[in-house]
Amino acid sequence: MQSIIDIDKSIFFFFNGMHSPFWDVIMALFTRTEYWLIIYAVLIYYIIKRYKLKAVIILIAVALSIVVADQFSGIIKDTVQRLRPTHDPTMQGLVHNVLSRGGMYSYFSAHASNTFAVATLLSLILKNRNFNILIFCWAAVVSYTRLYLGVHFPFDILTGILFGMLLGWGMYKVLIFFDKRLFMLGLPMVSDAKLRSKDLRYILLFFFVFILSTLIVVNRLQHFNWIQL
Repeated sequence: MQSIIDIDKSIFFFFNGMHSPFWDVIMALFTRTEYWLIIYAVLIYYIIKRYKLKAVIILIAVALSIVVADQFSGIIKDTVQRLRPTHDPTMQGLVHNVLSRGGMYSYFSAHASNTFAVATLLSLILKNRNFNILIFCWAAVVSYTRLYLGVHFPFDILTGILFGMLLGWGMYKVLIFFDKRLFMLGLPMVSDAKLRSKDLRYILLFFFVFILSTLIVVNRLQHFNWIQL
């Protein structure tokens, strides 16, 4: 067990040690739920447009996935009680911590479980390979920010990813179960409908413009010393 913990810490320091003032700001933004609200709004708009009244049960499934992942992560944290890198007395002076130190315990990451639960559920609903690449890259980046910011170990992230994917898959099965029993005439079945290529192009364009704009704005603000952490 100690050797596993040592490997976990070594991997943590490898990723946490790669930092710069520019990426400090970017990762601090990417880790925050508020930053992604406009992306969520675009996806919610598409789901409502595509599934009409059935969007209600889809959005409920997404919300439940987030709540369950977050709450279960909290229960495990309090049970396992593994100290965060920022609270571990043997590591505190070595950790590159950008924002707050976070709560006392780290295992396992709610960010990783939340994002991968949502990514898995949406990938199964929308059934588009390119969208799947996008949504899982998003989940991976958000999860990585927790290492960069110094508040989680790699195994915290890995466990969160595995739990999130299992939860997303399970929630999809529950969604299909209710969809078959709440069939609404003229509306597409969740199991049959998928994201159209035309709509995907708009989502991809919006996503990349949003990210690129963030990178450019942060770069310019730092160039003129108008922003720093």
